[in-house]
Amino acid sequence: MKIQPLKIGEKIAKVPVIQGGMGVGISLGNLAGAVAKEGGIGIISAAQPGYRDEDFEKDPLKANLRAIKSEYEKARKIAPDGIIGFNLMVAMEHYEEYVQAVVESGADLIVSGAGLPTDLPKYVGDSDILLAPIVSTAKSANVILKYWDKKYRRIPDLVVIEGPLAGGHLGFHEEQLEEYGIDVGRQEDSGIKENRYFEPVPDGNTDRRYVEPFENTKYEKEIEKIIEVIHTFANKYAKKIPVALAGGIHDRESATHAFSFGVDAIQVATRFVTTEECDADIRYKEAYLNAKKEDIVIVKSPVGMPGRAILNPFMKKVKELGRLKPAHCFQCLKHCNPGTTPYCITQALINAAKGKVDDALLFCGAYAYQATRLETVKEVIDSLIPERV
Repeated sequence: MKIQPLKIGEKIAKVPVIQGGMGVGISLGNLAGAVAKEGGIGIISAAQPGYRDEDFEKDPLKANLRAIKSEYEKARKIAPDGIIGFNLMVAMEHYEEYVQAVVESGADLIVSGAGLPTDLPKYVGDSDILLAPIVSTAKSANVILKYWDKKYRRIPDLVVIEGPLAGGHLGFHEEQLEEYGIDVGRQEDSGIKENRYFEPVPDGNTDRRYVEPFENTKYEKEIEKIIEVIHTFANKYAKKIPVALAGGIHDRESATHAFSFGVDAIQVATRFVTTEECDADIRYKEAYLNAKKEDIVIVKSPVGMPGRAILNPFMKKVKELGRLKPAHCFQCLKHCNPGTTPYCITQALINAAKGKVDDALLFCGAYAYQATRLETVKEVIDSLIPERV
């Protein structure tokens, strides 16, 4: 199957691969620039990008706003003509200020999830920056597109559908993950769940059989419903809305399967962690290379949502002690209470980026354990889409 370039707005990505945003400090200017240079879309994470700034603890907002500018400039220097954007979480404190900083940086695109980016068009004003909400269900897609249509008389320039095999925070409650065939192990309230996938045996009894994640078809039906919602609004505006599919795409087979839904692009994150160009410390990359299948688990993050990560001494310590009192608040998430949070997610993710892997939250996708060596960004893209126009 020949894969076509991705047209988004007036821009064209020769390679229809979006590199997913990964914070803290995993996808910054170097990785995003390298992906854009190869013809894909490079995404810088706006989650605490200024964590290395000497003033970060004193004033994280100012440090992050400076880093948005400097990381974009770094990426643009690597890929002068490439498409470079930012991933922004709606759940972040100062979301509007970060949006405005991204617009002012000159970036091409904002990809936004971890909440419903209903007012994103208002925050970008009359800027021509491209907007791409992340959705995981038909319901969330309908809410966002309907709201943008009614209040702002516009539609997204791209929609990213992110499924339950993705890394980091997942846009699903535990009940939804179970509905899509993912066993979250709710019989034990440990906060750490097995990364296993089940589906009912066809005869309808209560037994379940283990399946490989991409065999599961329940979420595929949801993908079709989401695409139907997107097409409804595209038809109303007589304008195509490109769609990217994300979550569990790790090789040529899964990429081909993703494109079989008729989507225009794929979004991939985990595969880019174990690249030479990734901004993370080598010890973070080695944690992926050393991970086994059984090490990939579902965890409950401090914000209360399930996430996927590597089981390590830090997560075992959280399980054992119940709470690790934060030493400092970095003002990162709107709904985080430092007085009750089980641990500081910013500090845990900073430790990951710095390579302090035994004291870190190591977010990853479902297939992180399949990484066996460091690659280049070009090698990753070629392995996903070897045949393209």
